Amino acid sequence: MIEWREEGIALAVRRHGEADAILEVLTPGHGRHAGVVRGGGGRRLAPLMQPGAGLSLCWRARLEDHLGHFTVEPVQSRAALLADPLALSGLSALTAILAFALPEREAMPGVYEASLAVIALMEEGAPWPLAYLRWEMGLLERLGYGLDLGRCAVTGATRDLAFVSPRSGRAVSRAGAGDWAERLLPLPGVLRDGARPGPGEISEGLRVTGHFLDRRLAAPSGRALPAARARLLTRLAREGA
Repeated sequence: MIEWREEGIALAVRRHGEADAILEVLTPGHGRHAGVVRGGGGRRLAPLMQPGAGLSLCWRARLEDHLGHFTVEPVQSRAALLADPLALSGLSALTAILAFALPEREAMPGVYEASLAVIALMEEGAPWPLAYLRWEMGLLERLGYGLDLGRCAVTGATRDLAFVSPRSGRAVSRAGAGDWAERLLPLPGVLRDGARPGPGEISEGLRVTGHFLDRRLAAPSGRALPAARARLLTRLAREGA
């Protein structure tokens, strides 16, 4: 029998048979990992496993490559976010992207810690959309698809960077863009220099990261990005973020 214990973040849960559920979590040491929770479809356990919840987990299986079973105990409920529709939308997008993008059973402690930090801002009621944008950029980086926004891919210039190549993810200056400008993605200042975002810049930045999430992860797998992310962008656009 193989067994490990860790704390983790609930990412997704689906019914399995009449009373059980398959729980998907992110842990620092075992990455995105799934297992069956006996009774997970019932009234006692189902509320504890909502996406974003912090859980104490014990996973057991007869062989390493088996689906295995989880026993779970609550560590941190995110129920307070139910009163904040924007933060709840952000939490839903974050957990859905993790479930969508991460490889199975590959330890990614940096992603785990970064995700906890963004969730903590949401719980505190602190401004978090910029941190979420940085989180998506960091996720692309850790998956090997980071954006290179330090200098122009055409001229090598470090000033007047205004665009992003939709193919390479590299910055392009106005001079370097030339007649190709209309085919490039706009580069909002919030992505380039970390300055305080202007109106609409976070939404613009998320359209850039969304393009590469789609190009690098969704399109090759034949899947669409999670609808929760699109709902978050809609809410942020309404807020003028």
